[in-house]
Amino acid sequence: MVKEKACSTCKILYEGQRCPICNETTFTESFKGRVRVFNPEESEVAKEMKITLKGEYAIKTK
Repeated sequence: MVKEKACSTCKILYEGQRCPICNETTFTESFKGRVRVFNPEESEVAKEMKITLKGEYAIKTK
C-alpha cells in the first residue's frame, strides 16, 4: 500500500515522486486533516487556503 504524501509547498495530497501541481519533490507524510475542493472559484475554504485547483489538500503539514 502506497502512503499518501502532502506537498510541502502547495499541500496537495498525492502518491508518486513529484507533486502534480507544482512539480516539487519536497513532501511530508505527517499532516493533519484534509479538505476536498471541488469548485475552488466559489469555495470560501479554498480562498482562505489560497487553493486555485480542485483536489484533496492537507489542512496542516509538519
